[in-house]
Amino acid sequence: MQGEPSDGNVVSDTPSSVRLFATPAGIALGSIEAIAPGQSRGYVVQMRAGRFHGFAVRRGDGVVGYVDRCPHAGLPLARTLDDYLSPNGDLIVCGWHSALFRIDDGRCVGGPCMGQALAVWPITVVDGVITTLGATAAVSDPPEHRARTVKRAARQATGIIR
Repeated sequence: MQGEPSDGNVVSDTPSSVRLFATPAGIALGSIEAIAPGQSRGYVVQMRAGRFHGFAVRRGDGVVGYVDRCPHAGLPLARTLDDYLSPNGDLIVCGWHSALFRIDDGRCVGGPCMGQALAVWPITVVDGVITTLGATAAVSDPPEHRARTVKRAARQATGIIR
């Protein structure tokens, strides 16, 4: 059963302990302006089947997204809210084992997971809004296809927790 608490956030009685590793296309995560240039932000998407944890790194007017899970130990990367990047912002860092990943492709370049990579979370910016692409969506989808995928995603996602 779903409800609307007084603060407007959508809640669900779906077990939050089920961790998902993909999202459908068309979920609007929020404005790109919520992420300063060269910074990162974590997102938790509540869906009927469970919760998805991912993060976005802003690159100019675009974003790169990854599943928030270290390939070495399976833990979330950030130990502190939105703290996914190295001090100079040029690499993604695992807060648990100090593994280093390239931002553009998620490939591990230092630490215990050499040769592995972060799982990509396909996201893009549409009219200033960070939006999920899903596993099969293409960046060049025509607007009418995007509108259909947004409606489908709205039926699957029950809320953006953050």
